[in-house]
Amino acid sequence: MKISTRGRYGIRLLIDLAEHTGEDHVSLAGVAARQNISIRYLEQVAVILRRSGFIRSVKGASGGYALARKAEDINIGEALRTLEGDMLVVDPPLPGAKESKIQRCIRLTVFNRLNDRIAAVIDKKTLASVTGTIDPDQSYMYFI
Repeated sequence: MKISTRGRYGIRLLIDLAEHTGEDHVSLAGVAARQNISIRYLEQVAVILRRSGFIRSVKGASGGYALARKAEDINIGEALRTLEGDMLVVDPPLPGAKESKIQRCIRLTVFNRLNDRIAAVIDKKTLASVTGTIDPDQSYMYFI
């Protein structure tokens, strides 16, 4: 599995918008400049994210984009699946397809476990957890 440019740029757009939540709206030109991304490509990604309810747009001279929900309510896995489709390492066997014992063994012991681990990571992360909000798994407790 490889995350495409669309997925990577889409997540970067969402993170950039999360970092600028104090502003009413952020221009795509500003995001493109900060992230060093083609504005034309970013426009295509923004359309997908807007239609999916991740971001909202305002037209006009002072328009731009903003998150449609709070950063802590936007899950990285959900956004990636919207941009990329499923995040499976290998597609599951088709219904009625014959599978040898070795194929089944590899699917169950390797590929399904990889799919579960990938899902566990991307479904656990929110935009807030990657933009400075303390992630409980990454924080340390100090005792004096």
